[in-house]
Amino acid sequence: MSEETPLDTQEIARIAGRIDRPIVLVGLMGVGKSTVGRKLAEMLKRDFVDADEEIEDAAQRSISEIFAEFGEEYFRDGERRVIARLIEERSGVIATGGGAFVDDETRSVILENAIAVWIHSDIDILVERTSRRDTRPLLKNGDPKEILTRLYEAREPFYSQAQVKVTSANTPHAQTAWAILEAIDKWL
Repeated sequence: MSEETPLDTQEIARIAGRIDRPIVLVGLMGVGKSTVGRKLAEMLKRDFVDADEEIEDAAQRSISEIFAEFGEEYFRDGERRVIARLIEERSGVIATGGGAFVDDETRSVILENAIAVWIHSDIDILVERTSRRDTRPLLKNGDPKEILTRLYEAREPFYSQAQVKVTSANTPHAQTAWAILEAIDKWL
């Protein structure tokens, strides 16, 4: 399936009709939560929102600035409130930051009120993808591969609680979005 290949619109509509709550994408930075999320929302004809962008809009600062000025705990508290609000207000696709699902309260809200989809990817792919932008506060001080490996090991027990798991490789976003739809359809 290529990015241009039309997907079966009847099949997408059938699956979309079964989805009765927001889809929340979780996983490490670089797995494609935002890019795949936009494609998934487009396929489902639903709205898309990036929780990190909502946090930045609310705070009128970048996530890097929030981390630097107030610390991770402060950021996670705001993130939790924003994600809970988005789940309450939205019916589409929500992309979260890589650490959101690790927070017990945030994870509980997501699991109870949405469909959590863990997008997983090989660490080497994540290193390549995250190297494209210098906006990742957790990757600023050290070797990105070592940091991503450590984050994966620490977060995997939390991510694995998501109702749905999909692997993202170096394939078109539409292919990963379609894999998410198929996995949700099986889970429902």
